[in-house]
Amino acid sequence: MSLQAGLEALKQGNHREAVQLLKEFCQYYTQEGSKDYIQAQIGLVRGYHRLGETEQAIALCQKLATNRNPQVSSWATQALRTFTKTQTPPIPQTPQALATVATTVDQPNPIQKAGRAAKVGVKLALAGKVGNLALASGVTISLLFGMVLALSLGVVFLLDSDKPTLSFAIAIGFTLVFNIAAFFLSPLLMDLTQKWLYQTRWVSLAEVERHSPEAAKVIQRVCQAKKLKTPRLGIIDDKNPTAFTYGSLPNRARLVVSEGLFTYLDEEEIATVYAHELGHIVHWDFAVMTLASTLVHITYLIYLFARRLGRGSNSKLKDAAGTAAIAAYVFYIIGTYLLLYLSRTREYFADHFAAETTGNPNALSRALVKIAYGILEESKQASEPGRLIEGTRALGIYDHKAAVSTGTAYRIAQKPRQMGRVFLWDLFNPWAGLMELNSTHPLTGKRIRALSRYAEQLGLPTEFDMGQVVGESRNLSKKKLYRTFALDLLLFCAMPIGLVIGLLIGVAVMGSFPTAPFAFAFLGFGLGTLIRTFVMFPSIKQAPESDVLKLMSNPYASPLRGQPVKLQGELIGRGDAGYQFGSDLKLQDSTGMIYLRYASRFGAIGNFLFGMNRVKNLLGAQVSTTGWFRRSVVAWVDLTHLTSESGTTVKSFHRLWAFIWGGVAILVGLFLLNFV
Repeated sequence: MSLQAGLEALKQGNHREAVQLLKEFCQYYTQEGSKDYIQAQIGLVRGYHRLGETEQAIALCQKLATNRNPQVSSWATQALRTFTKTQTPPIPQTPQALATVATTVDQPNPIQKAGRAAKVGVKLALAGKVGNLALASGVTISLLFGMVLALSLGVVFLLDSDKPTLSFAIAIGFTLVFNIAAFFLSPLLMDLTQKWLYQTRWVSLAEVERHSPEAAKVIQRVCQAKKLKTPRLGIIDDKNPTAFTYGSLPNRARLVVSEGLFTYLDEEEIATVYAHELGHIVHWDFAVMTLASTLVHITYLIYLFARRLGRGSNSKLKDAAGTAAIAAYVFYIIGTYLLLYLSRTREYFADHFAAETTGNPNALSRALVKIAYGILEESKQASEPGRLIEGTRALGIYDHKAAVSTGTAYRIAQKPRQMGRVFLWDLFNPWAGLMELNSTHPLTGKRIRALSRYAEQLGLPTEFDMGQVVGESRNLSKKKLYRTFALDLLLFCAMPIGLVIGLLIGVAVMGSFPTAPFAFAFLGFGLGTLIRTFVMFPSIKQAPESDVLKLMSNPYASPLRGQPVKLQGELIGRGDAGYQFGSDLKLQDSTGMIYLRYASRFGAIGNFLFGMNRVKNLLGAQVSTTGWFRRSVVAWVDLTHLTSESGTTVKSFHRLWAFIWGGVAILVGLFLLNFV
């Protein structure tokens, strides 16, 4: 819950509600010395006292009396004296007065706020290369519609090839009817799934105002300015912070947030998140995404249908259906990447809309980082998979897959320059742009850089000192970043490249060796695997000690070239939360969290047995680990050795299995060469 909501409930005399809200805030707010935390504690003292729960009030006052800030400790000492006289202690009555008591707390806020503009609605130039939303939407829908039409036409021809005119008409009709129905019915289906999977509560604007008055004002202002109906507002009782929008038309839109948003974000940050989601409604891109997702799904359904037709006994129909299935699958892949590009583009435009609407791009920057942190924190205690953030990945404001690096950055938020260094990889590493192609959202560093440019246009200081971070890029080694990237990309794809080259060689010499295409394909695949393995797993003997923050701050990190590293920390859970037989782990040190990937010498069966029998005894243990660090949208360590404080030892065999697969492929190729 938000601090503001608890203080407002206290002001209105709703003491039971205020205590509940402030307790939840303190439970999930990790910076105990901050001004906001002190405000919540002071409010709790008053709430407990009004409810007659004097013991709890005294306990909190005793804790506050030891605070290093003299104003806070003096207030707490005076309050303790009054409790013995059955009088109400001199506790400030309003949120503003509470803030005055806590203002001089000597520990800074988790993130030093960079400020906001005095006016809202100032027009801002789009930052950088964010694309063209209208063009992206038009091209994506046109291409997807064409693909579905072509595939529908192909399938209908398969069924009734003697009447091409009728087939063409049926194909067009099928495409139009299906898409129109999907466009208008998909929001209703989403409503049902929201209720079934997440128990979404549909609430009034007044309830949103109770959580965040500024957010309610933003909703009213935008809807009045754009002549829109207030979206149907929903809240999901889930502590993972997220927000998303869906629907078919702006006046029938749904805007849903989770309870976690109110727990981890301040009021002005909550308002920018609502403004971001309203941007999707104003731009109509939420409707375009609904339609585009349906079209992509249709291509996959056609692929499945054509593949099933190809299993028949009619050889002509079988060949035609096989061709249609291949085309449908290719269109499905192309459509997926078009959809991902559209999804990333629309996030930039929604961020821009939020910055203009609130005049507070810095608050949205903080919100993105805090959302990542909240997802990371909730994953530590998850006893089952995060269905909400996984199920709404494409719709949500933030891609939870990227939460590890950004959430780690929040831990050192009192040092904005260090925090910005975590984003160097997002901004300047060529692997980042390539890995982003598979992501539904832009990389966080790129979004925060764009928001920083909006802050600069408004004459504001930028969050996380992003200007300094961009300046640091001049000191990066361009040779190290770019000159080896082309070679690394070839090595990254060494296995499929080796397979294709081997296949071509085999076809060329097939006259002498009938099995040559298969033999050389295996040989090429095996050699590619061995070459890639040597690059991915360098010697681990001289692995230096490090921590999660240092690894995340490395702008040269790669998903290919593993960085030997030693880490120490606590095993806080399985890599796949809720999967009780998962063999991967999560390591927490003083600076952040990172995934450890395990590989048994006995392959998949060994992984299963390790996850079933040994992992549960390791959770909570302090360990020392050795492995190869890699970075993509997600960062992880390929584990090679782990030792717990009790002496338990775990060995992992990623490199062994890579060599085994390469060696087996080469042996199969040699066997086929000698097989006549």
